[in-house]
Amino acid sequence: MSENIFFVGLMGAGKTTVGRLLAKHLNKTFYDTDHEIERRTGVNIPLIFELEGEAGFRKREAAMIEELSKLQDVVLATGGGAVLLPENRQTLKNNGTVIYLRANVHDLWIRTRNDRNRPLLQTENPKARLEKLFAERDALYTEVATIIVDTGGQAVGSIVHQIEQLLAKHHSNEIENKHANT
Repeated sequence: MSENIFFVGLMGAGKTTVGRLLAKHLNKTFYDTDHEIERRTGVNIPLIFELEGEAGFRKREAAMIEELSKLQDVVLATGGGAVLLPENRQTLKNNGTVIYLRANVHDLWIRTRNDRNRPLLQTENPKARLEKLFAERDALYTEVATIIVDTGGQAVGSIVHQIEQLLAKHHSNEIENKHANT
């Protein structure tokens, strides 16, 4: 499989962790849009939010998605809000297989509650914020996704194995469809 793989989902869903291991298994190059933005700007995401606001960050994120999605044989973990912009959803859909890592809000909260590097969760009630974000974004993640994986309490290795099986099935279906249409 020489196709790009893009991960979408809320913060804490495991996009970076699962993506990094999947890339290793498939011998692809792994990128994380947030890490690339931080590496290139020399500052962390919370500072970008503070200085440029969410809109400024989203503009940087869109440019990064546009650039990285044009590469070949990559696994890309996008930021949780990447799907908010229609152009990002279109870019991802047009340039690879999109995998939505879906987790319930309680699991997301457990995974992110002590992380100070998540600007949208620096609020009185981070769990309520996650519930709101899930309600706002779940349909967008679902819309853009080729494959949806519910992460639940699974170990990272078993999630990666499940994704590998789903990708193989997806690609064999694509090949069958191409032959059926010729």
